[in-house]
Amino acid sequence: MIITTTDYIPGKEIYETLGIARGSTVRARNIGRDIMAGLKNIVGGEVSEYTRLMADAREEALERMIKDAQNLGADAVINVRFMTAAVMSGASEILAYGTAVKLK
Repeated sequence: MIITTTDYIPGKEIYETLGIARGSTVRARNIGRDIMAGLKNIVGGEVSEYTRLMADAREEALERMIKDAQNLGADAVINVRFMTAAVMSGASEILAYGTAVKLK
């Protein structure tokens, strides 16, 4: 499966658009991470606990998008984007989406 943020794939020809492929996950903070983040907020610097949380969420959303594209019969997903939204206090959704296509 080819995944790209561009609207074309160099050297490949798109012959069919299958629709939107999407994958998402909702992640919530936990008390352990909040305590560490609070301490980091006092001294400054990157809050690595949240960085890892969001990186894992992006990877899960991307994997779910790829599975959705495979279910559509796609060879590739173009124009891939990520979006995040607060679902409730302390929980965020990460959405990965793009256009599922067939290649010649």
